[in-house]
Amino acid sequence: VQLQAFGGGLVQTGDSLRLSCAASGGAFSTDAMGWFRQAPGKEREFVAAVNWMGGSYYADSVRGRFTISRDNGKNTAYLQMNSLEPQDTAVYYCAAGSVYYSPKILDGNEYSSWGQGTQVTVSS
Repeated sequence: VQLQAFGGGLVQTGDSLRLSCAASGGAFSTDAMGWFRQAPGKEREFVAAVNWMGGSYYADSVRGRFTISRDNGKNTAYLQMNSLEPQDTAVYYCAAGSVYYSPKILDGNEYSSWGQGTQVTVSS
């Protein structure tokens, strides 16, 4: 699966952004889609994931503010980010993989395909 992430940008605290991840060349409808992020000087961390049945998972730091969704007809996954905070600043990556449930769906090592990343910067 080839993935392309887009939708990042520079916003202010409290603003919203929607990231998109377009997939091609694979079995999108049966793969889990995940979003991960990496801030400067920090390790990559899990943000959110949705399995092929629509079950969603969130990091504690974003639960209630971010919403992950998928449109299998468009081979696209989304991450709606509301109430953005400066600590959300990072490069956001989408990923696809044959995982279904926690805890494996939270683990980036379980994903076989990765997009190129899109920068999200939240100013205070």
